[in-house]
Amino acid sequence: MENKKELGTWLDDLKLDHPLVIAGPCSAETEEQVLGIAHQLKDTDVSYFRAGIWKPRTRPGMFEGVGALGLKWLQKVKEETGLKTATEVANRAHVELALEHDIDLLWIGARSTVSPFIVQEIADALKGTDKIVLVKNPVNPDLPLWLGAIERLATADIKRLGAIHRGFSTYEKTKYRNNPEWQLAIELQTKFPDLPLINDPSHITGKRDMIFDVSQTALDLNFDGLMIETHTNPDAAWSDASQQVTPETLIQIMRDLRIRKESDPEKEFNTNLSNLRAQIDVVDNQLIEMLGKRMKFSDGIGALKKQKNVAVLQSKRWNEILGNMVLEGEQNGLSEEFILKMFKAIHQESINHQEKIINS
Repeated sequence: MENKKELGTWLDDLKLDHPLVIAGPCSAETEEQVLGIAHQLKDTDVSYFRAGIWKPRTRPGMFEGVGALGLKWLQKVKEETGLKTATEVANRAHVELALEHDIDLLWIGARSTVSPFIVQEIADALKGTDKIVLVKNPVNPDLPLWLGAIERLATADIKRLGAIHRGFSTYEKTKYRNNPEWQLAIELQTKFPDLPLINDPSHITGKRDMIFDVSQTALDLNFDGLMIETHTNPDAAWSDASQQVTPETLIQIMRDLRIRKESDPEKEFNTNLSNLRAQIDVVDNQLIEMLGKRMKFSDGIGALKKQKNVAVLQSKRWNEILGNMVLEGEQNGLSEEFILKMFKAIHQESINHQEKIINS
């Protein structure tokens, strides 16, 4: 698969003066709920109304969606509001039903993207369709797997394609539900700059109060749009309650997001500068998180030293670390002076952590 200008034609054809917005409830629950939300999103920046019809749940017994009945509700959404419709498909039967009900946009979920068998089945069922098909990143940070799914669809002569970045699972606890691993999405964007890239802050954060910040970061990184979950009564939602916002909040988010000017005389320079700065911000945040993890290990070492009455400063160990880091730094284009300053500061903070524990 090669990058081609045609990859973004479907998005260009919408002639939007703002990023693409796909929004709606995590799950379609009742006809009244679906239509109620849709009418509140009518005449806003939302272009596609999304609703989960089939819900892949982690454990059996959880709400798994209303099924095909919900597709009729989406048809009513289009009839009554003019909004285009979108839903997730996970097998051939889902595809056939979605096409039968004229759903405008289909996406493949993260749990399906991990399986080439599932993706191929969906690609075969969609062969030659003019529907828009978006692919969420796989559960784990695996760029070839993500690209492979998109390529399978392209090979099936599906031309209106795009990617959804919804973050990646991790065994470590972070502030995110799914760690964004921005660098992976940036690499996809670099390889295929004309492939529309949508951010899903709802699934990345898992918390409604973080959705604005992640959405802004995505736009700063030149993402083409957002997929945000919204519900008239989020706390009572049948699935993923904590990550849904009210339609009123969503509308305010869309108003508050900062969009780059199209008329800037130095647009290319400013766009590139903003993009690079946004990438630096992402890496800086990762550095802070990693340093926080490092100090937790220092706390553990301090507890062990206190237990055995061992001195905090271990000069031999420290000199070994410093020597190794200077060599590692050189290989990554970092000066010895910088490495010495940085690791001396880190070492001092580590000592402070250990002393605090030993003296407590």
